[in-house]
Parts: sequence; C-alpha cells; structure tokens
Amino acid sequence: MRCSPPYSPCTSLFKSLLVLLSASGCCFAADPYIFFEWTVSYLTASPLGTRQQVIGINGQFPGPVLNVTTNWNVVINVKNNLDEPLLLTWNGIQHRKNSWQDGVLGTNCPIPSGWNWTYEFQVKDQIGSFFYFPSTNFQRAAGGYGGIIINNRDIIPLPFPLPDGDVTLFISDWFTKSHKVYTKPMCFFACLLVVSLLLLTSFFLSTSPLGNQKLRKDVESKIDFGAPDGTVINGFGPFPYTQKLASDNIPYGTINVEPGRTYRFRVHNSGIATSLNFRIQNHNLLLVETEGSYTVQQNYTNMDIHVGQSFSFLVTMDQSGSNDYYIVASPRFSKSSSSVKATGVAILHYSNSQGPALGPLPDPPIELDTYFSMNQARSIRLNVSAGAARPNPQGSFKYGEITVTDVYVIVNQPPELIDGRLRTTLNGISYLHPSTPLKLAQQYNITGVYKLDFPKRPMNRHPKVDTSVMNGTYKGFMEIIFQNSDTMVKSYHLDGYAFFVVGMDFGLWTENSRSTYNKGDGIARSTTQVFPGGWTAVLVYLDNAGIWNLRIDNLASWYLGQEVYLNVVNPEIDTSENSIPENTIYCGRLSPLQKDQAQRVNFSGSPRSILATSRRVLLLALFAVLIGGLAR
Repeated sequence: MRCSPPYSPCTSLFKSLLVLLSASGCCFAADPYIFFEWTVSYLTASPLGTRQQVIGINGQFPGPVLNVTTNWNVVINVKNNLDEPLLLTWNGIQHRKNSWQDGVLGTNCPIPSGWNWTYEFQVKDQIGSFFYFPSTNFQRAAGGYGGIIINNRDIIPLPFPLPDGDVTLFISDWFTKSHKVYTKPMCFFACLLVVSLLLLTSFFLSTSPLGNQKLRKDVESKIDFGAPDGTVINGFGPFPYTQKLASDNIPYGTINVEPGRTYRFRVHNSGIATSLNFRIQNHNLLLVETEGSYTVQQNYTNMDIHVGQSFSFLVTMDQSGSNDYYIVASPRFSKSSSSVKATGVAILHYSNSQGPALGPLPDPPIELDTYFSMNQARSIRLNVSAGAARPNPQGSFKYGEITVTDVYVIVNQPPELIDGRLRTTLNGISYLHPSTPLKLAQQYNITGVYKLDFPKRPMNRHPKVDTSVMNGTYKGFMEIIFQNSDTMVKSYHLDGYAFFVVGMDFGLWTENSRSTYNKGDGIARSTTQVFPGGWTAVLVYLDNAGIWNLRIDNLASWYLGQEVYLNVVNPEIDTSENSIPENTIYCGRLSPLQKDQAQRVNFSGSPRSILATSRRVLLLALFAVLIGGLAR
C-alpha cells in the first residue's frame, strides 16, 4: 500500500505507521518510504543587514535538510506559496529510471502559484552530499535551497571512522537587489492600478511577472548585475571581524563543537555566479567525499568550491579552544574579491572557548592564480577501494579502456545579441524552452516540440535560438569536452548521472589532449568547473533512460540559454524507465488534459475555490477603490 498525495493524502498517523512498518520490515518486502510536506513561501530576512524577501521552506532559510538512506523511497508534497510558478530540482540526485521527478522545465510543467505537487523518487547508487534548489527563473538567487544527505546502509561500510557530528554549510554569493519590482509611486492611483493588474494576471494565468525581476531585467538588458554584495554562510552575513562590519550590526552564524571531536562538514556552493574559497582558521580539511563519490583522503588548508559543487570534509577539533575560530568563504576570480563585505565569515565555537576569534582571517590563495585552482581540482581523485555505491560502468573502473560511442565538444560563448535579444549559446545554439516539456511531448508523441540535432561540435554558422536536443546511445559511453570561451569560471552540471572528470587544462582541446587524461581514478561527480580559456573532459556511461538537463549552473548563463537536454532512450522499451506519474501537471499543447486544482485535494485540505474567491473579492475591492478615486 502506498500514499499518492495530493490525490489521496495520508494522515500524519497513517504515514508515521507506514514508515515505521516499512523500516522495520514488518509486512513489507519493499524498500521503506519516508514522507515530507513542504510549503515554499517568501520570508523576510536580512542576510547582509538589508531587509529583503527570501524564499524559505516551512519557514526556514536555508530549507530543511533531506536526510535519507540509500534505497529509501522519498515522497515530498510541495505547496507553492510563491506568486509565480515553481520547480524544485535535486542537484546530483540521479533519479534512476525516473526523469519525471527531475524538476526542470524540460521534464516538468511548473507548479502554479497556490498549487501543490508531490515528488516521489528512490535514492540509489550514491552516498553523500547534495542539495536542492528552485530551478525556474532567478528564484535560486532568493534562496529556496536546502541540503540532501544520503547515508549508507549498514552493509556498506564508511571508508573512515564514524564522525562525532554532521554539519551542513551553504556558502553563496548574495545580492541585495529586491526580488520584486518596487518603484517610487508617482501617484496613488497609478500604483493601485499596477497592483490590480498584477493580481488579475496572477489570477487568470497562475503566474506573475514578479520574483527576482530586477536581476532578470539586468541580465536581459545587458546590464552586468555586477559583483555580489556579499557572501552568506547558511543565510547569515559576516561576523564583524572589522570595525566597518561591526557598525553594520549584521547577524552571523555560529557552529558549536566539542574539543577533540571530529565532525563531517558538508559544504555546498549554492550561489548563482561566484566561485568561493572555503577555509577554517587553524584547522585542516580532510576531503573524504564529493557529490556521491568517496575521494582519496587528503588534507587541504582551503578548497575552491565552484557554483553548484558539494564537498565533505572531516574536521577534527584539535585546537586548544582558548578562543573561537573563523569559518571563511571568499570570492575567487571576482570583481568583489578584495571587498571586506564580500567575504563570508561564520564562527567555529568550542564549548570551552574563552573568547572571540582573534587575528586576521586565514589567507586565501593568490587571487588570479587559476593554476593553483586547477591543480587543486586535479588532485581530487576517486577512492576506488571504498565499498560504496558509485558509478561502475560495465563492472569495471577501467573506464579508460571502454570504447567511446559518442564524442561532443561543447563550446560556450559570452552573451551576444541574437534576433535583437541578449542570449548565451552552446555550440552556437541558445536553448529555447517550448511550452510543452520535452518529456511530455515524447510521452504523447507530439511532434515539432524539439529536434534531435544538437551539433557534436560548433558549426560554422550564425548563432540561433532553438530547441535542439542531444541524442545519446543507451548504455553507450559518451565523452564530452567543455570548452570555456568566456572570461569567468563556468560550472557544468548533468542531471541524472555522475560523470568521470578525466582531464582539464588551459588552451584549446585537441585530439592529442587525450594523452593527458586520468584513466585510472578520475573523480565521479555531477558538477565540474571549466576555467576561462580552458577545457574540461568528462566520460559518462548512459545507463539511465530519460531526458536529462545539461547546463551551465552559473545562473545568468543558464537563464540566457546555455543549456541542452540529453535524450537517452532504451530501444527495447522495457521497465528501464518509470511510467508517467498519476499526478502529472500538464501545460502547453497538453493543457486540455489538466484537471483544475479545485478538483484535486489542496495541500492544506481546502479546495482552491476558496483561494479563488478571496482573490476575486480582493480584486473587486481594489477596482472599487480605484474607480471611486478617479470619480473624485
């Protein structure tokens, strides 16, 4: 028996009983289910001392940590209380056989404002640290992110002693530009009219031009939204380590620890544009895992963590505890790198600490030394002796000996005008989102939505806007070379898979570059950096059927078109892929199939008609005031 919200929502008592019985193995042969109910809404916070709207989940910013174990089935009922459509994506979670749960516009229709939708997926083939975030528009710039921890089952041992504690840290660049469009009122009635029209649009279209529109408008109009206003750690601004910051009275974060104990720090760069260097004053960072792969264990004094990447470090509290210590995240290769406010600082507080953190912040690497950062990335290698679930193509880690079936050289270019609008491209194509998601079009055999013609190398032609898709061979082995022609570090991410990072260097990739590949223990992960004027090569085994998003995780580049979808179809059409969910939301050319939310059970148990009625009353009241004012 299984719950399928929102159609048949279970009571809390029933869900608790089901989870308990599943976990204990009583009367259930299948893997256990765990249930969550999340409400995504706006909160007010002051990460850098300026009150602004952020996106929280269940009243938390960052959102709750999703703490699960391999083989568990996860059911998350998400209510969208934002004023625009929403999708949550699960960064690095492979969704075996189930791209329906990926939470990106190529596979899912967004959840309209006021609606709820239930994600249901099984976590398999990975143990480690990941995070989720909203994938539409610029919502990630306002938060909405949270941690994902996938624990090993008892039969799979850890390759290190069990830590005494677990700490999740989000480091991210932050902008104080408003998430809404606020203008100084020219007159009361003009503003009232604007508000009325916005509410009317929201009512009829279940969407709104609000959200992070200021940042979006900056990007679309070729206004560089510039350096971040600061770096936040778990949603908090910097500890006042200078008099200037002390005068701003910015709240900061504190991590409480016990002397002599070892903690696992799971650190995620959940920002939108900026590579960050992470370090803890007077403490070594023993790297043990990144994005579901155990690493060769090495000590680092600092680590460059690029947009979308996740790392796990073991940190031993081996200092005297005579005072607190700085936890630092500072921009790399950024216009704001030298700014005091740009550096995020939290406090590591020993229980026996006798005073505040002292001295200067621990030094970052030399700012423009990209060679240091690249060599550090090359030093991260796969622990092939660890007994963990991990990518294992054709039963062998000798991936360098496996025959490659497809090769793609993907080149990103800086923003340029295409048909009068600013766009970014991969291989000369700027991705255009169709109104009907690719996965739904494929399911219902709707033609003309996309083309399987994404070029394997850049074409000698003018750039264009199109819905062009990569064609992957099921159970083939694909080599992808990312060539960065931009001036900033770019992070490439592939949903549904972990790929082997086998090489990176500066200059142009050539066929001879393969002689430099790591063919033995290249790290397997889902997000890799590509340095400006350089390339990164990855290998991926295409055993996960579905349509999967390949993108640049830097938000402005992604928003302006630097993404593509990888189509992997099992020609035998067997049980290698899950069927379409019962609660699928339909849009675009399939809109006639969609039931109104009033016919579905609302997240709170009340029909949407109550909300609709409230909106109508509000609209009528606003227009009555407007008309009355004009009459005077």
